[in-house]
Amino acid sequence: MLKTENDLVDRLGIEENISKLGRSLDERDFEALRELFTPDASVTTPGGTATGHDALVEQARARHSRDDGIQHVITNLLVDVDGDQASVRANLLVSFAHSGPADPAPFLLGEVYRFDLRRTAEGWRFTTLRSNPVWSLNRPAQIQLDARRGGPGASSG
Repeated sequence: MLKTENDLVDRLGIEENISKLGRSLDERDFEALRELFTPDASVTTPGGTATGHDALVEQARARHSRDDGIQHVITNLLVDVDGDQASVRANLLVSFAHSGPADPAPFLLGEVYRFDLRRTAEGWRFTTLRSNPVWSLNRPAQIQLDARRGGPGASSG
């Protein structure tokens, strides 16, 4: 629940960061992730955990460069701001189309994103990102296997 105009400004800044995350991954602008995360940020997906800018940029590059068409749709944001800290729960639908728009069977993945953010002099920045797959379509065995092993598999982060 918003209490003040500052709460609204905070929420808009956080939502903008989340939208920029999706855009950066979709457009393969991985270096832009450095501006969205704190230098010590940690990202945990079924593909593993990356800590620090260099590692999270490399993880994103490895996970989002094989398919011609990628689209992240991030919805249902529940934002909780507590001073200079915030936590967010969001739903993610990500599609990976191997051959672009003409792909007859893109890999679809539904996940829950959980973000922690910190207010910095430059604005809100992610300190942690965690994704939890909920369902998949067109490659379910791959994601289940990889999630159990903690190894690489088709995933968002």
